[in-house]
Amino acid sequence: MGTAEITNNGERLIVALSGEIDHHSLKTLRGVIDVQLENYTPRLLVLDFREVGFMDSSGIGLILGRRRIAESYGGKVVVKNVSGYVEKLIKLAGLGAMISKQQEVCRK
Repeated sequence: MGTAEITNNGERLIVALSGEIDHHSLKTLRGVIDVQLENYTPRLLVLDFREVGFMDSSGIGLILGRRRIAESYGGKVVVKNVSGYVEKLIKLAGLGAMISKQQEVCRK
């Protein structure tokens, strides 16, 4: 089961994901993140995949949906700390430009 630890850092919302991101955990993750996006409308949403052990195509849907919401109010989404496997999935989906080359994110 995937989980999300969320830190609101002013204009930046950092979501530290962990566990497995699949169709079983997607609804919960989406709900938790979307509430924060809608309440705080951050300029930057950082999705930190450091602790994600597995992701299927549901994770791509998670990224795309959060990007759509963020862009609706002028925000941007960045993906960080992806494993080789997750990076490959993201690039195959055509979202490689969202991956930050800087691999460290302040979680707190």
